[in-house]
Amino acid sequence: MLSMRYVHTMVRIKNLEESLQFYCTKLGLIETSRYDSEKGRFTNVFLSAPKDTTSVKQNRAPELELTYNWDPEDYVGGRNFGHLAYRVDDIYQTCQDLIDKGVTINRPPRDGYMAFIKSPDGISIELLQEGEKQPIQEPWQSMPNIGNW
Repeated sequence: MLSMRYVHTMVRIKNLEESLQFYCTKLGLIETSRYDSEKGRFTNVFLSAPKDTTSVKQNRAPELELTYNWDPEDYVGGRNFGHLAYRVDDIYQTCQDLIDKGVTINRPPRDGYMAFIKSPDGISIELLQEGEKQPIQEPWQSMPNIGNW
């Protein structure tokens, strides 16, 4: 068996400011480093979940790498690589906080465990309850799906 350790997931983004607003301000990730390449004409911004900052400082992992190419490109099918996944302390409170910040919950946490949202670039993000499932409750149980994830 191979010996591996998760390092990062890279997603290409169209608008750096809009993406940082989403990932940092709304979702709560923390910028850990940034690299601008004049020659390559791109910016890489690395982000971590608040509970992963110690691991990032020690191992540069796990991180989300946002790649912003300075020359305009169209990216389609944000789900073509799958999704990002983060564990959260309280799935219901997290989803409510995101709704309060204007984020659409595409797949509500009807089961008390899992929800999906999308980034401005259409990247699916899975939110998972840390530990045991929460008791099923309203309004989440009756919320319909919105779009796809």
